[in-house]
Amino acid sequence: MKPYKQLQTQEYIYRKFTQNIPEQELVWHRDGNDREVEILEPTDWMLQFDNELPQPLKDKVYIPKQTYHRLIKGTGYLNIRIREY
Repeated sequence: MKPYKQLQTQEYIYRKFTQNIPEQELVWHRDGNDREVEILEPTDWMLQFDNELPQPLKDKVYIPKQTYHRLIKGTGYLNIRIREY
């Protein structure tokens, strides 16, 4: 079971993470495709790449394929739109 709700269209993947997600479900992982992640609402959730400090999620973030990363839970919901390449 995934720690988010997802809706997928031909062009985008929409994901919503709730504030009730246990932090241990937000694990380090790699994706098989390059991704552009757009933050749809202001949030204090953060993104951390391997060997880097966490960074606030603002506007758009590019995540190269096979790059280890994880989300760090903030308050409230996290709504994102993903475009894979």
